Amino acid sequence: MQRKPLARKILAVFLTMMLMPTTVSAVQILKYSDHEPLGGMRTSFIKNVFFTEIEKESHGRLKVDDHWNSELARSYDALGVVKEGKVADMAIVVPEYTAKEFPLQQIFISFPVGPTGEKQVEFFRKAYATIPEFQAELAKQNVVNIFLATGYPVAFFSTKPLSALGDIKGTKWRSASFWHQDFLKNSGAVPVSMPWGEGIYDALKAGSLDGLMVNVDSGFELNVHKMAPNVLISKDLWLGHVYPLVMNKDTWNKLADQDKQAIQRAAQKAYQTLGSVMDSSFDGMVNELRDNGVAIRELKPDEVKHWETATHYQDVQSKWVKEQESKGVKDAGPVMNKVTVLMNETMK
Repeated sequence: MQRKPLARKILAVFLTMMLMPTTVSAVQILKYSDHEPLGGMRTSFIKNVFFTEIEKESHGRLKVDDHWNSELARSYDALGVVKEGKVADMAIVVPEYTAKEFPLQQIFISFPVGPTGEKQVEFFRKAYATIPEFQAELAKQNVVNIFLATGYPVAFFSTKPLSALGDIKGTKWRSASFWHQDFLKNSGAVPVSMPWGEGIYDALKAGSLDGLMVNVDSGFELNVHKMAPNVLISKDLWLGHVYPLVMNKDTWNKLADQDKQAIQRAAQKAYQTLGSVMDSSFDGMVNELRDNGVAIRELKPDEVKHWETATHYQDVQSKWVKEQESKGVKDAGPVMNKVTVLMNETMK
């Protein structure tokens, strides 16, 4: 007589268990560090597009705790921080700031002319995907690249009117890049190396510095045009800045395969719009500079070609390769050749 009530109880417990929600995997927080403040094109794109896609593609299993403006690490310290993986799981590392660790990734800036927008995104993606030496440099530092952000073209901000790029001859120009300093010298200008800060504005005002060769977005965001309101631009004036967004290798290896795939899908989706966002943002900056009374002119194709020739960049590259080989970087020559081939293919 007791069997039916007992059976009913067992059935009720079983049904209750069946109806209970399945256990949800714990959310994993990935801490991210960036040296720039949130608000520019690159930082906004990473947060609002790439990170949003990571959360979406992982169905909420992955969330990014993002920190900006060197809150966790300065630009020069970012690689060391993410390599260790204690303070941050992910970070932007700038090859130009880590030349000792990433000698081969310096090659990108060695070209005076190159692609922009969607073609630039494609160029960097193909470079890192097909030239194994770049991935080897990253792996040696215990990091894995998960996204490649890129930069804007170079612009020439001058205190005096420039009718042509040849007008820089005999004048003093500041650039942070050792490649560009050689380009300026070969073009007849006097390259100046000086730390970024108020001293630059003072030098421009005093006339001890005639202009800056700098990426157009930095010039725009740092109000360089207030002291140097004469600007020459071209989307073809290659800067070669790439911003690898890397993850600590140990953190990456511990991720479930489905989460690794979610990050890869998020990157793929972000790449689809990055080029067009860069183009529209560039046009917006140019229009705003003009609205602010800046004398800004876009160079004609033949002027860009003249600049490319005047820099003697191939001689500069050859000199760099020999220097690197003398330091034991045996892959410098072969990798330079591989990047050159890829650049030529991209610019056809």
